[in-house]
Amino acid sequence: MAARNLTELQKRYHSTAPAGPMGGMGPRPGGPGGPRHMQMRGKGKPKNSGATIRRLMGYIAAYRVRLLVVLCLMLINTVTAVAGAYLLRDVINAVDTTVEPGKSILLRLLMPDAVASGVLTKAQRVECLGIILGVLACIYFVGIVTNYMQGRLMLTVSQSAVESIRNDLFGKLQRLPVRYFDAHPTGELMSRFTNDVDAIDMMINTTLTSLLSGVISLAGTLIMMVYTNVWLTLVTVIFVPLFTMGGSIIAKRSSKYYGAQQAALGAVNGYIEETVTGSKVVKVFNHEEDCVTEFETLNNDMRDKQFRAQFYGGVLGPVMHNISGLAFALTAGVGGLLCIFAGFDVGGLTVFCNYSRQFSMPINNISMQITTVFSALAGAERVFAVMDATPEAPDLPDAVGVGELRGEVVLDNVSFGYRPDHTVLRHVSLYAHAGQKIAFVGSTGAGKTTVTNLLNRFYDVDEGSITIDGIDIRSYKRDELRASIAMVLQDTHLFTGTIMENIRYGRPDATDEEVVEAAKTASAHSFIMRLEHGYQTVLEGDGTNLSQGQRQLLNIARAAISKAPILVLDEATSSVDTRTERHIEHGMDRLMKNRTTFVIAHRLSTVRNANAIMVLENGEIIERGNHEQLLALGGRYYELYTGKKELD
Repeated sequence: MAARNLTELQKRYHSTAPAGPMGGMGPRPGGPGGPRHMQMRGKGKPKNSGATIRRLMGYIAAYRVRLLVVLCLMLINTVTAVAGAYLLRDVINAVDTTVEPGKSILLRLLMPDAVASGVLTKAQRVECLGIILGVLACIYFVGIVTNYMQGRLMLTVSQSAVESIRNDLFGKLQRLPVRYFDAHPTGELMSRFTNDVDAIDMMINTTLTSLLSGVISLAGTLIMMVYTNVWLTLVTVIFVPLFTMGGSIIAKRSSKYYGAQQAALGAVNGYIEETVTGSKVVKVFNHEEDCVTEFETLNNDMRDKQFRAQFYGGVLGPVMHNISGLAFALTAGVGGLLCIFAGFDVGGLTVFCNYSRQFSMPINNISMQITTVFSALAGAERVFAVMDATPEAPDLPDAVGVGELRGEVVLDNVSFGYRPDHTVLRHVSLYAHAGQKIAFVGSTGAGKTTVTNLLNRFYDVDEGSITIDGIDIRSYKRDELRASIAMVLQDTHLFTGTIMENIRYGRPDATDEEVVEAAKTASAHSFIMRLEHGYQTVLEGDGTNLSQGQRQLLNIARAAISKAPILVLDEATSSVDTRTERHIEHGMDRLMKNRTTFVIAHRLSTVRNANAIMVLENGEIIERGNHEQLLALGGRYYELYTGKKELD
């Protein structure tokens, strides 16, 4: 298979696709023509930054009391900063004999008589200098303490808000239907939890603090600038439009690249996850070079988008810095002229120049955070897109509990399609008595797995109905319905934990003895006991320390421990050898006793003892009957069983 080009890769690994099947009829996710193939390329620019910001603020507002304390601490910190800066004027004027003592606020407070006389001795000036420096030390100490407290408190706010976002995101994933996961790559979804949430965390923790403290600092500094010298304040304020204009021009150019950067990062993560998970398949079919080429294509695309985003985001800071430097130079020049011709004191000029830098510093800091803001907004939109995804339809208001099911299942004229333009099942009808074993056989894509998807209400039928014990399954509470159906899927999945815990996953309240009995039923007990720690053996990485057949046996044991009256076996024995399969069949006979069982199998030897066998082709049941009846019919089943026509 030739390496795919960038456009095709972007379509496959950017989510927002229509939903598709979990398996069975129709193209599988990721396959040609399937859901991921139809995915649209992710948009680069955030669609609604204002709404995203308001939504983020909603998470932060939950901690409004802490935020109020933070604002108070920021206010105190700003007061100490501007007051400390202003006292430098007194420090300079205290040692400058050319400056009248009356221009110093502290001198008027500390030595009113000496100030009234207009003359201070050197000793008095040194004494005043010492007192002023002591006051400065106290002010700056308060500033250090408040800055530490506000930083620590803001950190708790940001981490708590991000924790809530993660909880909501994970909780929403648990409520999303199977069709959503069919249409979205796992790696791309994982990117929402890692890269996107981390970007939000960084913005809340750093940028929000800079913004709040910056606004307060700007207000306090502007007040002191006006108090110190109105004319120099006007000179400084003239540059504000330049700051705004420069920041706006660059921000417009950079914002459109940050969403594209996050989407490209999600695509790279999705490709890595898929390739690493399927590493054995890659090596078996010698696709290493193609994988490297495709990864380089995605990686180069991400590099280009990151370069543009980081370039425009990074250039904003230097531009703002140079504008502020120009403002400082002009302010110092005009202030020097005022000192020469208007009697403005050197201490006042020094303080005002300091204020000029303080005035531009918050603007520079905020501009330097613009990259974080755009990344976070793009990431937040991707996170909220998952949160806003349509969850499974709620149960009907009059939904009933399952209770004690007998397990009589009826499909009445059922039609269904994963997409509106593609029908998978066409007018399928069948009846399964309680305790019967019903088998489905047919070519790949005939619709076998789709039947079980509908039975579990992973999808709802388009036409017709499915009833269990005479009640439409849409009238049951969904959770109770699924708890009444045990499944063994073709693809095995084990969780990190002990073998005992993995088997007990089928029924958390099961005793250890019941777990062992279930393992014996599935013919898994013997190999478990051969492990060093037996049932306490810890499985990691989806049970990679076990063979594929052993993993499947554990999945079967997990279904065996369930008391569900209905059992679905979707190619349950496809991953085990013939000898193990015979052991499983004996165990299955015990497992299926008094349970209505639906079996999907390509190995026709596994369905010979079924009460009824349904042969599906192109979404329709073309033959039905038991093994002997279908062989005598000499039709499609006979061809498949005798090998005259292989399964597709």
